[in-house]
Amino acid sequence: MTARRDYAVARRRMVDEQLRRAGVTDRVVLKAMEAVPRHLFVPRMLWHRAYEPCALPIGHGQTISKPFTVGLMSALLEVQPGERILEIGSGSGYQAAVLAEMGAVVHTVERVGPLAERAASSLAKLGCDRVTVATGDGSFGAADRGPWHGIIVTACAPGLPEAMARQLEDGGRLLIPIEHEGDQILYRYRREGERLSVERSVGCQFVPLLPGVEEAGLA
Repeated sequence: MTARRDYAVARRRMVDEQLRRAGVTDRVVLKAMEAVPRHLFVPRMLWHRAYEPCALPIGHGQTISKPFTVGLMSALLEVQPGERILEIGSGSGYQAAVLAEMGAVVHTVERVGPLAERAASSLAKLGCDRVTVATGDGSFGAADRGPWHGIIVTACAPGLPEAMARQLEDGGRLLIPIEHEGDQILYRYRREGERLSVERSVGCQFVPLLPGVEEAGLA
């Protein structure tokens, strides 16, 4: 059996054991995660661990989220083909690749330059032309490129970033981990005209969303 087939088998097992059995049943999500080669988004020395049920280090103090987290967040975002999605925190580029495989057009922003470059390279090698990667501060969203059908934040905020919420299309979804009494909780906000509805999901663990220039008092 070739290494390529080994990874394909590992992806199918990952989808069955870590996603489907854990309650992620969205067929589009499952198909996308079976298709996207997660090992290509982690350091080569960790390829043999790429399909394990855990987060893995990708350098610069950052990690690639465990498969269940990526699957759950992808499902909660409710992506429809052709929708424009903003991702804050590119990391390895894997989450963006999954969303693109689901049919989204993704603009992803990463604060750490080397990570952004590596994510862009990984996505380009896969021929993933539905994703653009930018280096910079994404803590205020990307109003100049919005509005967005969906915004996904892969870092924990102290509260709802109002600037991001204002960038949602009517019906748009904002998925973000928020700190609550020392814990991190994943929330989904949905714009409904002039108001936002909110749903609480599950506990999670992400690095902090670093404050932007204005929030840090440096503007």
